[in-house]
Amino acid sequence: MPRLIVLRGVDEGKQFDLTGSPITVGRHSSNEVALHDTQVSRRHLELRAAATGYQLKDLGSGNGTLLNGRATHEAALRSGDTISIGQTVMMYTAGRHDSAEAGNDLTERVRLVPNPDPSFPSAVVRTIPADAGSQILARPNAAATDWLRTRLASLAALYETAEAVSHILDVDQLLATVMELVLRSVNADHGCFMLRGEGGALEPRAVRYRDGVNRAEELAVSRTIVDQVLRDGQGVLVSDVHADSRFRGVESLHKHNIREAICVPMKGRREAVGVLFLDTQSTLKQFVSKGQEAGKFNEDHLTLASAIAHQAAIAVEESRYHQALVNAERLAAVGQTIAAMSHHIKNIMQGVRFGADMVRTALKDDDRDLLAKGWKLVERNQTRIDELILDMLSYSKEREPAVEPTDLNKLCEDVLEMLRGRAEARGVTLEWRAGTGVAAVPCDPDGIHRAVLNIVSNAVDAVEDRPNPKVAVQAILEPAGDWAKVIVVDNGPGIPAEIVEEVFKPFVSTKGSRGTGLGLPVSRKILREHGGDIVVQSVIDKGSKFSLRIPMKSAFAADASGGTVPHPSLKPPEAN
Repeated sequence: MPRLIVLRGVDEGKQFDLTGSPITVGRHSSNEVALHDTQVSRRHLELRAAATGYQLKDLGSGNGTLLNGRATHEAALRSGDTISIGQTVMMYTAGRHDSAEAGNDLTERVRLVPNPDPSFPSAVVRTIPADAGSQILARPNAAATDWLRTRLASLAALYETAEAVSHILDVDQLLATVMELVLRSVNADHGCFMLRGEGGALEPRAVRYRDGVNRAEELAVSRTIVDQVLRDGQGVLVSDVHADSRFRGVESLHKHNIREAICVPMKGRREAVGVLFLDTQSTLKQFVSKGQEAGKFNEDHLTLASAIAHQAAIAVEESRYHQALVNAERLAAVGQTIAAMSHHIKNIMQGVRFGADMVRTALKDDDRDLLAKGWKLVERNQTRIDELILDMLSYSKEREPAVEPTDLNKLCEDVLEMLRGRAEARGVTLEWRAGTGVAAVPCDPDGIHRAVLNIVSNAVDAVEDRPNPKVAVQAILEPAGDWAKVIVVDNGPGIPAEIVEEVFKPFVSTKGSRGTGLGLPVSRKILREHGGDIVVQSVIDKGSKFSLRIPMKSAFAADASGGTVPHPSLKPPEAN
């Protein structure tokens, strides 16, 4: 699906899916893409569906519209285009089916013949292995004929460049790798990429000197040459800069005795992101003694440099595009997290304020019963704040479990003891059955304790309003002895199958304002840090079974005999 992603501005991080046509973008809330930028017009621009994607049209906005940095009234959009309006910068991404399909109607005429021609094997003249292409391109000098060696010489450089740019996302690492390939393919003394920064200024990147060249000497990149290349959109080969009238009087060229230079634009899919600059240096005496025909660069080098620069430019665009998407996704996730946290904190603070009002009234009226109720409410919400903070820390921080032999029975008994008073106050029956073979389970006792506490606490909340509410807990060792399990079964309302995985997502809670929405995600994270997991079986109106599985290690392997059959109360709920 096509989408607009806000990269910069008041609405930074927001994403707008584009459906239908036309779609208006502007400051007013009636727009399909409504922005809060005060420099954006009420109805700033319009997007209309076309055969090749979406067509942008400025609706006479006060501050205008920039497409890829250039003022635009109407233009077709391509995936990765940036749209600047006011202080807002958005990126357009096209869906899988939005690119032009012109000419592909012929695919309907392709037909696979079910039975091959029986004479086919005898008609084969020669075969070639599937990896022959990569081997030939990697070693072009080993080609069988002069004709093939000549044509593969430059193609091999392009192949290596394509291989490099296909898996490197870091721009500096990418350009450094490509520059090494350039200096191996083009007989240059120096080379560098000049990339446009956010403000449009050129910045040197990936500077390389040929082996044997003095690395202490300065590399002078002629602004005259660079400016012309970017202005005209054409690469140049300067064979003798002193003889070229366009560069006479240019200090940077004459001072450093540059006799030959190649400068080509890094033109990607949309615009030039910079230039590739190569040069050779020699004294006037050396140049005259060798003669003009002895120059290092020729038109083939210029063509090769242009092809490599184009590949590098596309890779830079893809890298920036990828980073922009990652940043946008991160900002969107941060926004969603803040919104969800604000909701939970607001609910908690309402309880705190209500309890504080009760305490204030009780102190004024000297009402001890009201004072006790108010203070109890404050304490309960203080506990909720502590739990929220602990859950946030547990979920956000990657940690290595501090594994030690742990008695799973004692751990579960401690959890149940902590929750027994709360369960009794709600009329919930807690059933516990100790298992054998779980006296030395290798795990982080604090982490597993927190996970079991979260699951049992959720179960108590789930059965609160059910008839004969009951929660059963047992620790067992699986028959094979490879896994220890804590099983928690309740007779609550159950979880619909379609949202079982949803409840393990952050800030998704089925308990309304009572839950933080982090208990289950934190518990699963703890189990997965141990190499285990939480498995859920649930039936609507029957109840749910949560199995916390912990892997056993050979050093702590226990006898698997006995204690492996769950208590009848621990059987998973069954549908009628």
